[in-house]
Amino acid sequence: MFEIPDDRKYLESHEWTTTEGDAVKIGISDFAQDELGDVVFVELPAEGDVLVAGEEFGVVESIKAVSDLYAPVSGTVTAVNEELFDAPELLNDDPYGDGWMLEVEPADESEFDDLLSPEEYREQTE
Repeated sequence: MFEIPDDRKYLESHEWTTTEGDAVKIGISDFAQDELGDVVFVELPAEGDVLVAGEEFGVVESIKAVSDLYAPVSGTVTAVNEELFDAPELLNDDPYGDGWMLEVEPADESEFDDLLSPEEYREQTE
């Protein structure tokens, strides 16, 4: 069974998002990191870049596969977890904590309504 925290919303492509004040944190789910295997490389946008909901924003490379990352919401990147560039294995070790990827200032909070609830995401991964 995979960890699926109840304080987040999810995309079918296995990205998660959670709000912290005005910022939105984005990462990949426990299910995604398990499917990928050992992560060896992460490509992420820079601070100031603009994300569009549903569009690709980066890449995760593992020993098994290369996987595109998709934005759960639109907005401007306000922080990037630069630790991932030197320690991409954080995605495997702690996908919901130290393995976060981006913080974004959301452009349209109504986009959260289109994301999967934890219950809906659980059903998808079973």
